[in-house]
Amino acid sequence: MDKNKIIGLSQSEVNERQKQGQVNDFKASASTSTWQIVKRNVFTLFNALNFAIALALAFVQAWSNLVFFAVICFNAFSGIVTELRAKHMVDKLNLLNKEKIITIRDGQEIALDPEELVLDDVIRLSAGDQIPSDAIVLEGFAEVNEAMLTGESDLVQKEVEDLLLSGSFLASGSVLAKVHHVGADNYAAKLMLEAKTVKPINSRIMKSLDQLAGFTGKIIIPFGIALLLEALVLKGLPLKSSVVNSSTALLGMLPKGIALLTITSLLTAVIKLGLKKVLVQEMYSVETLARVDMLCLDKTGTITQGKMQVETVLPLTQAYDKDAIAKILTSYMAHSEDKNPTAQAIRKRFVGEVAYPMISSLPFSSDRKWGAMELEGLGTVFLGAPEMLLDAEVPEAREALERGSRVLVLALSQEKLDHHKPQKPSDIQALALLEILDPIREGAAETLDYLRSQEVGLKIISGDNPVTVSSIAQKAGFADYQSYVDCSKINDEELIAMAEETAIFGRVSPHQKKLIIQTLKKAGHTTAMTGDGVNDILALREADCSIVMAEGDPATRQIANLVLLNSDFNDVPEILFEGRRVVNNIAHIAPIFLIKTIYSFLLAVICIASALLGRTEWILIFPFIPIQITMIDQFVEGFPPFVLTFERNIKPVEQNFLRKSMLRALPSALMVVFSVLFVKIFGTSQGWSAIEISTLLYYLLASIGFMSVVRACLPFSLWRVLLIIWSVGGFLGTALFPRIQKLLEISTLTGQTLPIYGIMMLVFIVIFILTSRYQVKR
Repeated sequence: MDKNKIIGLSQSEVNERQKQGQVNDFKASASTSTWQIVKRNVFTLFNALNFAIALALAFVQAWSNLVFFAVICFNAFSGIVTELRAKHMVDKLNLLNKEKIITIRDGQEIALDPEELVLDDVIRLSAGDQIPSDAIVLEGFAEVNEAMLTGESDLVQKEVEDLLLSGSFLASGSVLAKVHHVGADNYAAKLMLEAKTVKPINSRIMKSLDQLAGFTGKIIIPFGIALLLEALVLKGLPLKSSVVNSSTALLGMLPKGIALLTITSLLTAVIKLGLKKVLVQEMYSVETLARVDMLCLDKTGTITQGKMQVETVLPLTQAYDKDAIAKILTSYMAHSEDKNPTAQAIRKRFVGEVAYPMISSLPFSSDRKWGAMELEGLGTVFLGAPEMLLDAEVPEAREALERGSRVLVLALSQEKLDHHKPQKPSDIQALALLEILDPIREGAAETLDYLRSQEVGLKIISGDNPVTVSSIAQKAGFADYQSYVDCSKINDEELIAMAEETAIFGRVSPHQKKLIIQTLKKAGHTTAMTGDGVNDILALREADCSIVMAEGDPATRQIANLVLLNSDFNDVPEILFEGRRVVNNIAHIAPIFLIKTIYSFLLAVICIASALLGRTEWILIFPFIPIQITMIDQFVEGFPPFVLTFERNIKPVEQNFLRKSMLRALPSALMVVFSVLFVKIFGTSQGWSAIEISTLLYYLLASIGFMSVVRACLPFSLWRVLLIIWSVGGFLGTALFPRIQKLLEISTLTGQTLPIYGIMMLVFIVIFILTSRYQVKR
């Protein structure tokens, strides 16, 4: 079919199809809808349990103790606002990152968004393009990677009348195709609808908190019933007092504060990175990247600038001089539809009159490492890696490789080109070598060195000759530049055995890139992969976190977790450290929140156990009321941890987040439990009033919380000291205010209770210091 006769749909035909709803408007965006954001922040297990507790308190008209629910509502509102802001930022950056589809209408080529396509539109697709809609090939030839749909890494050849499946991408070649299905009728859309699955959240922190929430969620109802019956029936307290005391224990067991702060911190990181022109397409990838201990790099566009230029052309036979070679290359590149950086560099160098008409062509493939073209009056011309096309090594090629250049061989055969079974011919003759330079990216050496100093392992995975990659790595200051392997000469078993110890992998196929990532993950590494070409897609999808350049192929940008809109590899450390800041700071402050969860659970167990002893005087009622906990939370769990999450913290992330945080919180929680038991027993024996006991416990609880805040602020700095002073000052300012004391059902420490408070705090401080030192040593 002559492409000049393809005029595509007319505007009236487009309008008719739009009226009939034949538009490619299926929403497969990774962006979260506003309703999903509201639902995620409002309809949660935490909020449901808090709402039930609030209803119970409202039922007994304990209005002052409902302040906690106002805080819950404010937190949900804050979460929605922050997430909407992050969504707006991501959507805005996505517009910058969005790929247009070249479409022919009324005989003119125009650029459209994928969702603007209609049935029967004619589209032009080239290597690197993701297929936006099922389409029938009208003209051209391409090799398509359908791995994202089928899981198979083998390339599928597509020619006239073949079906292109939406969601796959062109690995090589170029075609004109007619849209066959739109919207929900597309193959990829049907897969999504059939699967009906949501991608699981890849966050170890949230998974840990979900485990804790799952445990508390299972016990909270039976505990609530038991505590209510204990107070109401066994102790004979009024219904209002019974509900209030029971509710406090249940509220304390819910680790709601840390969950909210984690999500808020991650969203804040998304916004901060967005301002630095880094598009975060999956919020939890920020945490994943923080845990990365193995970064796999594609050389081109990361260590190098990706701005290639032909340095020299060296004829290898007297039959073809430089002028003859130039004619062949000019014709080859004029007919070729390859658009990779190497092809662009050659095309830029060799322009002029086309001497040889094209009969047929085979696009360059990163699997084969070569392309071919049959030219009239000449034969079949091959262009690709020398070691893939020639049996014998060319000394000049080796010298160029050792200089860090990319080397291609131009070769000729008289055999006909068969693109159905592409293979190296037996009569191939080398005509010339092309030496192509790709300058090292400024700052790459410093970036690699800094990542290594931060305990991030580095590996270079490239389709180039390993000698070239090694030379470039040496120039970029890569420490293990001598540790390399040619992956074209080893099988999968050998590659798996070498994956962890080898630093540089050359002549890697897309399948091998994926296999390397899989092997590293099985070895226990958290992996990140950077890339920009279609040959990187399988590895990018396999990696725990994928990072691509905005200048890369469109298909890579569609599947990446993070897109560097400035296409600057030197931005990677800042992204890594932003993730570390979030994760390390959350882990650092988590014990402040978990103290309440632990002591609430332990006190609830003790209260229930005391009821089973059968003696009324031994029955212990939960000693706090909701408004007391809410007031302390504002100065212990509220402002201080929130401020501390913004601190820079780039040390490697510790493992076992929940276990370590619980152990750090346990001593403080045990201090609270001991305080309750001691004060209740001692105070009762001394004839203290209920208000005196409540006041002493209130101050002890707050003081133990502030000890955790102080530990989180070590080592001290001016602003950290000011933070502590503000928190303690704010607490005292409210606790000493008469009207608030009435709401809190406390008074001021008296001559009887103040000495006990001082002695107990001295003991607690000594214990706190000793346990903190022990935990640091461990």
